[in-house]
Amino acid sequence: MINSGWGDRGAGRGEWRDRPAIATAGNPGDGRVPGLAEWPLVSSVYLITGIMAAGKSTVAQALAERLPKAAHVRGDTFRKAIVSGRVDPVPGDAEGMRQLRLRYRIAAGAADEYAAAGFTAVVQDVVIGPVLAEYVELVRTRPLHVVVLAPAPDTVAEREAGRGKTGYGAWTVDDLDTSLRTETPRVGLWLDTSELTPEQTVDAILARRDEAAV
Repeated sequence: MINSGWGDRGAGRGEWRDRPAIATAGNPGDGRVPGLAEWPLVSSVYLITGIMAAGKSTVAQALAERLPKAAHVRGDTFRKAIVSGRVDPVPGDAEGMRQLRLRYRIAAGAADEYAAAGFTAVVQDVVIGPVLAEYVELVRTRPLHVVVLAPAPDTVAEREAGRGKTGYGAWTVDDLDTSLRTETPRVGLWLDTSELTPEQTVDAILARRDEAAV
């Protein structure tokens, strides 16, 4: 599994605003979400994952704002919390992977705490490869909805080029995209968001939330 620390350096919610509105399955294209008026007020957890620059932070924030009682848990916060001795995960580095799993455990625990207090927790982080199955087990709350954002690599590269900071370092978009598509268990709802705005992506997540449940 290859990465440069899998830090979430997502841009603000202004991303993708110039893309045209596109109606998608379950989404009429006008901002309405089928069934949202009858939204069950039960606590749950959403995990929004994908490679860097896939739009995770923007979509997670938009989703949390759409729900009646929700918290946005940013997984990368717990990586940044390590002030000294931080090791980013790279293949073959046991300490880097140990710290990655520590970050996952803390974020999953925070999500469970929010859910226990009656909130829907929207967690976003880079969770790709076999560790996605591990993460599903870390979260105790059910329902748990897993959403994998999988825009085309050229779309990710375009978004990455337009950001103020780079999250990739020595790695490439194609490296992580290959890991996503060939090593990650096919659980939850996978969305190709190449032509979707954040709002349309949230519409699709809510309309197809049953498919995301694991």
